[in-house]
Amino acid sequence: MTTTQPLELLAPLSGVLLALDRVPDPVFSSRLIGDGLCIDPTSQTLCAPLAGVISNIQDSGHAVSITDDNGVQVLMHIGLDTVNLAGQGFTRRVVEGQRVEAGQVLIEFDADYVALNARSLLTLMLVVSGEPFTLLAADNGVVAVGQPLLQVSPGEAAEGAEEEEGDALFSKPLTLPNANGLHARPAAVFAQAAKGFAASIYLHKQTQSANAKSLVAIMALQTVQGDTLQVSAAGADAEAAITALVELLAQGCGERVTAPAEEVEVVAPVSSASVLRGVCASPGSAFGQVVQVAEPELSITEQGSTLAAERAALARGLQAATDALQTLQAKAAGSAQAQIFAAHQELLEDPTLLEQAHRLLDEGKSAAFAWNSATVATAKLFQGLGNALLAERAADLADVGQRVLKLILGIQDSAWDLPERAILIAEQLTPSQTASLDTHKVLGFVTVGGGATSHVAILARALGLPAICGVPAQVLALANGKQVLLDADKGELHLDPNLAEIEQLETARKQHVLRRQREVAQASLPAITRDGHHVEVTANVASLQEVEQSLTLGGEGVGLLRSEFLYLDRNRAPSPDEQTATYSAIARALGPQRNLVVRTLDVGGDKPLAYVPMDSETNPFLGLRGIRLCLERPELLREQFRAILASAGLTRLHIMLPMVSLLSELQAARRILEEEALALGLSELPKLGIMIEVPSAALMADVFAPHVDFFSIGTNDLTQYTLAMDRDHPRLASQADSFHPAVLRLIATTVTAAHAHGKWVGVCGALASEALAVPVLIGLGVDELSVSVPLIPTIKAGVRELDLDGCQTLARHVLGLEEASQVREAVRRYRAATVETSPVVEH
Repeated sequence: MTTTQPLELLAPLSGVLLALDRVPDPVFSSRLIGDGLCIDPTSQTLCAPLAGVISNIQDSGHAVSITDDNGVQVLMHIGLDTVNLAGQGFTRRVVEGQRVEAGQVLIEFDADYVALNARSLLTLMLVVSGEPFTLLAADNGVVAVGQPLLQVSPGEAAEGAEEEEGDALFSKPLTLPNANGLHARPAAVFAQAAKGFAASIYLHKQTQSANAKSLVAIMALQTVQGDTLQVSAAGADAEAAITALVELLAQGCGERVTAPAEEVEVVAPVSSASVLRGVCASPGSAFGQVVQVAEPELSITEQGSTLAAERAALARGLQAATDALQTLQAKAAGSAQAQIFAAHQELLEDPTLLEQAHRLLDEGKSAAFAWNSATVATAKLFQGLGNALLAERAADLADVGQRVLKLILGIQDSAWDLPERAILIAEQLTPSQTASLDTHKVLGFVTVGGGATSHVAILARALGLPAICGVPAQVLALANGKQVLLDADKGELHLDPNLAEIEQLETARKQHVLRRQREVAQASLPAITRDGHHVEVTANVASLQEVEQSLTLGGEGVGLLRSEFLYLDRNRAPSPDEQTATYSAIARALGPQRNLVVRTLDVGGDKPLAYVPMDSETNPFLGLRGIRLCLERPELLREQFRAILASAGLTRLHIMLPMVSLLSELQAARRILEEEALALGLSELPKLGIMIEVPSAALMADVFAPHVDFFSIGTNDLTQYTLAMDRDHPRLASQADSFHPAVLRLIATTVTAAHAHGKWVGVCGALASEALAVPVLIGLGVDELSVSVPLIPTIKAGVRELDLDGCQTLARHVLGLEEASQVREAVRRYRAATVETSPVVEH
């Protein structure tokens, strides 16, 4: 092809221009389909960005390709996962083979319908033929339909390797398993895999054929689920190409499918790419071998024997499960793990669940059938309510259900026979399975289901096992024994790691182990920077057990006692005596020289209490939470204040109010506290502070400061409220980053206001537990870091490697940056330089 004049591509619709990197779909953002741009549309008509021929328009109307006279191919794709709409909301105005002019209407779409029923309205314009281009409009700017956006250089696309000729080999026919055929995403995965072979490769559907290396050609086949396809190849590596591509088709080309395995002759599982991506559930990395694990199917008899016998069988199963869960609670490494199994135990006593099971027993069903039916039906109900928290509750219920079911059936819960250096692959793991993993053999795990906030993820972090979830289902086809590299920090499973990557990982792991040993050995040393600045490092806790553990790891006090641990996962409120005894025991463990910061009840909205009636809220994170709920039910707050005040004199007592956004809330709570202290005959009030987790409180810190004794910043909520991003949202969680300069500026504002009035500031949110954040927080002037218990030695060691002056310079620099990623990179560079020059402190 000869070089021609540059070609301008026009905006196909109006909207906000975005870079592909910001598209929440790895196939598009990684440019697997092609490079280009994205528009968040404000218009509802897709127009031609160039003149040419319609080389493909999908029957569903969500995607269209145009090829110009010089071979430039441009694909436009309206929305994400819009193929699932099966044409609803789209009206095609052109047909395949039709010549169109630039600006001509191609597709009309109902933006409201698409936005409500698809994952996203984001619309892609991609140069799939590979020519280089120059962007003519500013990223993040508003563009109008018909406005010049890209300047393409025809004829400069990278030429592929010459294809070898010869007799073509054909695969056996196979049935396409993809629910929506080979639309853009799976077609791109298939074409990318085909390009990895030198052979000439074609995909055949009845009498039609398509160049397997051409995305547009594959899409033009208009395949649907159930189509019979064949792959042909000619060239030196034809046989290998057919084996790999047939297997890829059987696996769904990256989509979750149930493949008709009996029709596919599989030689060896081959992935379409060398990396499978998911979401980090637990950080870390590991190199090991694939071990596929799954629960065996249980045989359940529907009809029971006598009613008395079946009732007795169910009762025995429930009691045995209760005993097992109590054992797991006792063995738990921390309160988070213990609370998970306490919640499981509560499910065994759930009256609605037991009522359903007994009703089925009365109908003559077996204990196993009755219990299984009750738990499965309730779990499905939870999953169908569209609530992430209830969906996780469904996973817990399924786990409990299986535990009792096995006990009723007399099946021993045997441990998996695992090899050394195992990386487990599963559709899903249960909390029970995760808690019982042998960490001497298991290096990490990968699951198709689950989420980063699930109980399985919490347990993985407690065990120190790297883990990723939400990985494509093709991971379930990996062969046992295959060597893989799990990089959970990046959410990646590398299927063909090279020697350099493995060596780098092993070196990093050894250094991490040695560093951790040194940190724990030196945990009792104070957290003092190299130039003499002391930072108090305390613990975030939710039990007496965690307080005791924190003291052995060098904790200098408790910066956050989550008092709601006394209230959650139970059917009635804790008695005043139980509350008083718990707070006093924790205060005695700390002693009179350490701080105890008790956060008053932080429930409501997303964390309802079964025994406190609350209305359902459309947006619980913006509803009756924390101090708002307690002031609406002042008896709840009074009772808690009385219990906390009983420990005054045993330790340096502080009380902290959550979710304060108005000065009047602080004043109302202080009045109640003063009244309760007076009634108890106390001559001196404990220190009273507020959490800074609402932007209004940070911005008004100078107004709050005269009325409090301290501030403690909850970075988790402060981040999601500042950035308007749910921190648990599956596609936004990675962007809801507390390193964002907007969040750091609010921390700086809070510190400045507090210090101006002689008050101290702590950070008790997750940012304090992130070692990378320590120099920034110190540089911003934070006085106390309250962290996750296991990380106390790490954070203290990190402080000892720093200089206050350098941290302050770094903090001033990052406050002027634009995005969290820039801040992280700046801090990484600073930490790398600091650690290189930091002397090792001998114990």
